[in-house]
Amino acid sequence: MTVNLTDPIFHDEGKARAHLEAIRWAEGVSCPYCGDAEAPKKLGGKSMGKGWYHCPSCRKKFTVRVGTVYERSKVPLHKWLLATHLMVSSKKGVSAHQLHRMLGVTYKTAWFMAHRIREAMREPMDGGMGGPGKLVEADETYVGGKAKNAKKGKPTPKKEAVMTLVERGGKVRSIHVPAVTNKNVGEVLRTHIHRDSTLVTDQAQYYKAVGREFAKHERVNHSIGEYVRGDAYTNTLESYYSLLKRGIMGSFHHVSQQHLKRYVGEFDFRWNYRKMTDGERATQALKGIEGKRLTYRRTNEACYA
Repeated sequence: MTVNLTDPIFHDEGKARAHLEAIRWAEGVSCPYCGDAEAPKKLGGKSMGKGWYHCPSCRKKFTVRVGTVYERSKVPLHKWLLATHLMVSSKKGVSAHQLHRMLGVTYKTAWFMAHRIREAMREPMDGGMGGPGKLVEADETYVGGKAKNAKKGKPTPKKEAVMTLVERGGKVRSIHVPAVTNKNVGEVLRTHIHRDSTLVTDQAQYYKAVGREFAKHERVNHSIGEYVRGDAYTNTLESYYSLLKRGIMGSFHHVSQQHLKRYVGEFDFRWNYRKMTDGERATQALKGIEGKRLTYRRTNEACYA
């Protein structure tokens, strides 16, 4: 599916609402409060406005926004769809300033919209990586300021650690961790990777002990110039990290500790669905808006959640 920026769903509220309803309620309208998929009826009348439904089972009224990251937002739905499309189709991300200029909303609104959309793009962290006969690469990187860019008399900004796992031929998953230690590395690998997998890492010592818990542990020694040995390599992750670093440095310039988890989730999403068209990727993101209501206060909650 190919979508361009002249599509009516990005300029007409009715078209945008119909588009989102078709994606969210592909099998028929269901009540976001009680889950009833049989009883909801469409409401009419000028006083109610368009897009309202009533559920006789729980006696509540709702629109397609209710129960999603778009709920209780005063921003028109067509602007939400345009912002979502821009974020999923931009390889290195779109800054809140860019959204602010393109959508005609305030910077604060654009910033909050971007975080809500990132929340929709974040996928469940429920294990399920690897398995018998499968290879999973694991590596870590640091995101943050450089000493040469620090202001005179100011300390170098603290770098934040990100651990990333990628199933060879499958999906990537990044986890913001407080520090790269034996304990944290072991916890991440045990939580997310099936024990029957082949684990592929570099020679870092914190992978050595936990690596024994997997079916096989392949290590490549970068210090002697070894980067590929048969199926043993972490080049997939190096490719992913190059996109992540260029995106953060080029589009966002600075990412705070408490929001890093959503930024890496955004890059994970685009990587995982990179073979889709922009329109298909946007549809995939819209399928993730349900059940993820994000308030302004929650946006600033614990950074490692």
